[in-house]
Amino acid sequence: SVLLSVLSLHSCTLDEYNPGAFTKEALATSIDGYETLINQCYFAMERFYYGAADWMSLTEGDTDLWTYKANESTSYTQWFWFFAGTSPNTTYTNNWWNGTYDGVGACNEAIALGDKPPYTTEEERNAKIAEARFLRAVYYFNAVEQFGAVTMLTEPITAETLTYSPTRTDPMTIYQEVILPDLRFASEWLPTGTHATTTTPTKKAALGFLAKACLQTYEYGSTEYLQEALDTAKKLITDCETGGGKYNTYMYPSYSEVFKESNNWENKEALWKHRWYAGTDGHGSSNGNYKLNRNDEYFLCDINKFGAREDNQETRLTWEGSISGIFMPTQHLLNLYVQNDGTLDPRFHQSFTTQWKANKSYTWDESAVHMYDKDETVIGKTLKKGDPAIKFIMPQDADYSTEKQNEHKTDYLLIDHNHVYSDRNNNVNMNYSYTNVTGNYKNDGTSENLFRYYYPSLNKHNSSNYYVANASKQRNGNLNATFIMRMAEVYLIAAEADIYLNGGANAAKYLNKVRERAGANPLTGGMTVRNVLDERGRELCGEYCRFYDLKRTGMFKSSDYLKDTHPDLARFFNPNYALRPISTTFTATIINGSEYQNPGY
Repeated sequence: SVLLSVLSLHSCTLDEYNPGAFTKEALATSIDGYETLINQCYFAMERFYYGAADWMSLTEGDTDLWTYKANESTSYTQWFWFFAGTSPNTTYTNNWWNGTYDGVGACNEAIALGDKPPYTTEEERNAKIAEARFLRAVYYFNAVEQFGAVTMLTEPITAETLTYSPTRTDPMTIYQEVILPDLRFASEWLPTGTHATTTTPTKKAALGFLAKACLQTYEYGSTEYLQEALDTAKKLITDCETGGGKYNTYMYPSYSEVFKESNNWENKEALWKHRWYAGTDGHGSSNGNYKLNRNDEYFLCDINKFGAREDNQETRLTWEGSISGIFMPTQHLLNLYVQNDGTLDPRFHQSFTTQWKANKSYTWDESAVHMYDKDETVIGKTLKKGDPAIKFIMPQDADYSTEKQNEHKTDYLLIDHNHVYSDRNNNVNMNYSYTNVTGNYKNDGTSENLFRYYYPSLNKHNSSNYYVANASKQRNGNLNATFIMRMAEVYLIAAEADIYLNGGANAAKYLNKVRERAGANPLTGGMTVRNVLDERGRELCGEYCRFYDLKRTGMFKSSDYLKDTHPDLARFFNPNYALRPISTTFTATIINGSEYQNPGY
């Protein structure tokens, strides 16, 4: 059942509370009953966080790395455009806000009743309590980073403590009194687990999040926890580099192995990963039929706009057959992969799909030839199923010059990076100047750029592991696990903390460990926070980090950084938007709703 919370008044009344409390207290007197309460702590995490529709946009959207597909600024404005200068949407965070406090409420119940079940050892009891405390820390970590000061609840709500005028607690207090103590407790008492452990957090997950949370406090002008961030990261790094005997940490020898589907469910590099199951998962909560992990759908460009591609039954249950995504990489993100010697960081072609094959027979007609600026000799050329259909080329690709010479004559759709992106101003080219001028297509740069619909598509979340409720209506979901945090990030946390504490004396060592594994050129010279931020973009794009990275490093304090990296987004920047709006669906239910809302909304 959904627990009563002071911040989910829409679903509860005072009369409903007391019977539920007695039920839960009675339930907690058996081990099976208590673990049912622990399972409730995961419900909101599954429904509203990792793998859910909104969460990728809340953590990766409105940043320097992504724009909406085709760079269109009239859709999904809350996710990608800081509302595009229009009146802010103040209800889009509603489900996530309510889910967060349902999760917090479940954790508080489990923690408060931890002395009831008849465990035989302190280790067993504390290990279960540590699950609830870890999850509560994750809920609050995300809550303060999305909303700033929020209401801090650490005990179950009773009729006596219920209030319609909740107060907000500043983020540092919540870090000091809840997030960091919970993670320290969890790092002490959670089990080590194995590589097969998923969803249930283990000791390395708690240590990883403790390092992450300690580092994030720097955002609030605090240096108090930076040494703990570095020391905790070094514990994991030492364990990883000496065989993982203490915490079971691991890094794959090559970057390509990290996201290999065969390594998904038992991924060794993941510090914490979440699995999905058809029907009912291992924690006893329903997945809502087909509402499973949708991460694989968010990043695919609309390849079916080209005639050699179609969304058919045969390909629907693959990444290429999924719904076209909403995340288009910015020019800045692509630039991050260009190394100083002009070559591409190997992670680019391992992280992004740039070529697709035909999945139907197709013959170029005159209309398509003119639309895609082909020479008329292409009219009548045919592609068979399985032939190359679409290819995006980067100027740094070894065969770029050869491909470029034939761009107007190839029988496949050739997309030049320079057609889609502008090196002059870090923008997407919305217009195109046709070479083979005919009809409505002009060579003066005023025609719509039809090439911008095709772009490198992040493939980290690709899946062929689907649960099917109704394939024809695309009522299906990806059952693959998502990695909420992995070992490579720990090295980047250590590098950033070292810069703040030691001027970066050891930062290059940590950064180059990640780059060496990727086959990228080593960084040399003194390291700066910008070096770390750029490396985090290359290594962790699409992994729930970027919005928090920009906040922590001060890039949302003014529009200067975005003017340089994502000028289209900078046009709509407002420092208030570093915090999301608290849903007016909620604020309308409390007495002090107007003062409870974040500034600027």
